[in-house]
Amino acid sequence: EKFFKGAFPLTVEKLGIVYTPVECVDFIIHSVEAILQDEFGSSLTDENVHILDPFTGTGTFITRLLQSGCIKKEDMERKYRSEIHCNEIVLLAYYVADVNIESVYHDIMRPEKYQTYDGICLTDTFQLSESGELSDRYFPENSERAQKQKKTPVRVIIGNPPYSIGQKNANDNAQNLKYPRLEARIGETYAKYSTANLKNSLYDSYIKAFRWASDRLPREDGGIVAFISNGMWIDGNANDGMRKCLEDEFTSIYVFNLRGNQRTSGELSRKEGGKIFGSGSRTPIAITFLVKNPAKTGKAVIHYHDIGDYLTQKEKLNIVREFKSVRNIDWINQRDGLFDSLIPLFPEKKFVATSNSFSSTHSLGTATGRDSWCYNLSIQKLQSNMNRSIDFYNSQVETAKDQNDLIYDSTQFSWSDLCLRDFSKRIRYSFKDASFRDALYRPFFKQNLFFHHNLIHRQYQIPKLFPTETTENRVICINSVSGPKEFTCLITDKTPDYNLIGVTQCFPLYWYDLNQNRQRTLFDGANEDDEYIRRDGISDWILKEVRKRYGNANNITKEMIFYYVYGILHSRDYRERFAADLKKSLPRIPIVEKVNDFMDFYQYGKKLAELHLRYETVPSYPGVVVQGDQAVKMVKSKDPETSEMIEDTANPDDYDYFRVEKMRFKSKDDKSTIFYNSNITIENIPEKAYEYVVNGKSAIDWIVERYCVSQDKKTLIINDANDWAKEHHKPRYILDLLLSIINVSVQTVDIMEALPKLKFD
Repeated sequence: EKFFKGAFPLTVEKLGIVYTPVECVDFIIHSVEAILQDEFGSSLTDENVHILDPFTGTGTFITRLLQSGCIKKEDMERKYRSEIHCNEIVLLAYYVADVNIESVYHDIMRPEKYQTYDGICLTDTFQLSESGELSDRYFPENSERAQKQKKTPVRVIIGNPPYSIGQKNANDNAQNLKYPRLEARIGETYAKYSTANLKNSLYDSYIKAFRWASDRLPREDGGIVAFISNGMWIDGNANDGMRKCLEDEFTSIYVFNLRGNQRTSGELSRKEGGKIFGSGSRTPIAITFLVKNPAKTGKAVIHYHDIGDYLTQKEKLNIVREFKSVRNIDWINQRDGLFDSLIPLFPEKKFVATSNSFSSTHSLGTATGRDSWCYNLSIQKLQSNMNRSIDFYNSQVETAKDQNDLIYDSTQFSWSDLCLRDFSKRIRYSFKDASFRDALYRPFFKQNLFFHHNLIHRQYQIPKLFPTETTENRVICINSVSGPKEFTCLITDKTPDYNLIGVTQCFPLYWYDLNQNRQRTLFDGANEDDEYIRRDGISDWILKEVRKRYGNANNITKEMIFYYVYGILHSRDYRERFAADLKKSLPRIPIVEKVNDFMDFYQYGKKLAELHLRYETVPSYPGVVVQGDQAVKMVKSKDPETSEMIEDTANPDDYDYFRVEKMRFKSKDDKSTIFYNSNITIENIPEKAYEYVVNGKSAIDWIVERYCVSQDKKTLIINDANDWAKEHHKPRYILDLLLSIINVSVQTVDIMEALPKLKFD
């Protein structure tokens, strides 16, 4: 694995090469044996039970199969010669696998003559299913074996699928291969039944492997798919269609969640524990068994087991080894069905006031596709960067003949599929077509946003929520489907980013419609109030429903319902009871039984909203000590004439005195002290403040992480938090913000503890 990363980095990027610990391989093999016995009354050693590893790497699955004891010695030669198959696309790995398998076989059987292994093919498994015939021009024997394999009724598919989704952006110029037939199958199954707006992740290589394997098993005989793979499909938002299809297409499903998602941070990251593949993957890992038994009908019986919190890689592998197979695991079902009886927060169809849901519409946050270009803490630098980027793009429109002639230079322009489409149409961009606005990029971290209809990759419905930079609105942002992170929400009155709190869905108080009937005159201003018509984000239906529940309580308004929802979403009772559901579904909201409780949730929800919206103005938390933050603080400087050190008083308006490069905590385990810079230290931060967590990190952690000086590795653009302070003429902005957020955090925790208890029948 290390060799491939060093020698063939693009190959690793495209194919997602990681190699599997033998503990996991052995668990998969023995589990397949157990399932074959229990479901089909057969065994891996039986005749005509063909086994295929479609992504064999260096042959670990096949060699451990031969060594497992699941194949009887009297059956070994038959299995080796004709019933065990594998494919590999990387030439070096193919040779290693071939020698490895042959070596293990000869160690076990010790035949008089050397017996070559003819079950391995040098081929792209996905491509093998695309075309009818393979070229035999260069490797006729290999082509013959591949054609034979295609006709074989495979009963068991095992392995470790490739992990890559392909290039990260168009500038990499290293796209994965296209598989029209396979991708069409994903489109008509997983994508068709997905309710997500963004479905790109469904074309990740490991998802393709699931689709390919599901289709590869013979329908009349059934069989087993056993993969160790990226586990994001378990609770990914876009994967709801995939989960539905797996439930429909198979009769039994076993999911052993090994966790290890290191795309989280803080306490949640520590809970996720060690990475099964070490440095090979930062994603969660799961072992999945899909069983297709033609003797059974109906949807699949689903078995799920979570390996547990705070486990190291070694501890996880020990648990896998001790379980031995699926027979020794206590499987659980985490959902109780109550959640489905609640009222959906979001409507099935947007902009419908009569929807049987709390909201009449919703939108994902702004996805620029080029954040380092379109965002900056300095409005001047942002303007300069985007002017330069647009000029470069327009020069390419003028000089490049086609896409192959383009200059893919990340320091000049970030290409996306939409920009490539515009280029092919010879569309020129204009700096004048953009607007600048404040946007909430991450929790409690605002930036300037360059809002341009061509250079924003996906606007979604944001132009209807915030049509101009001065539009007033409030939106409750939710981390779509929380997945490995705990459910979270945050309100904002600024344009929210797509990744504000994970994949961010926005539930608005209002939305705006362009006034088509507006009569314009020569005396109209640029931002006349009647340019847009304001609509309610809360549905008419839910207003009637809530009033009816409380005896025609006409004093309840849509705005009250909006803040009631914000209160409910912060309820610990709600989050704990429906934690499993919120990992898989968008929120559903209960209407509490008593009107007094409704009013409490509304009032507390409004308090939380005002606290989170006005976070910059909240005073410092009493008891926090700031060392060095004094206008009369004595500082040392060098006399320009004598070069001697002299003492002077610090200027409270001195930007250099309050300048931040990178804040840091006293230690990993002691966050009561923050070293703001060489002049200022913040002490006695209460532990309670760190209990307020937004998308996997405390609000304080977000401030410490984001307010710094950083440089994007690809574009080389510098983003300096001190620029925001300078351009807003507030030298103390970052320091005062941090002190405010400490108090915001403590007050949030207090309000959450004061919320009424939720009771569920």
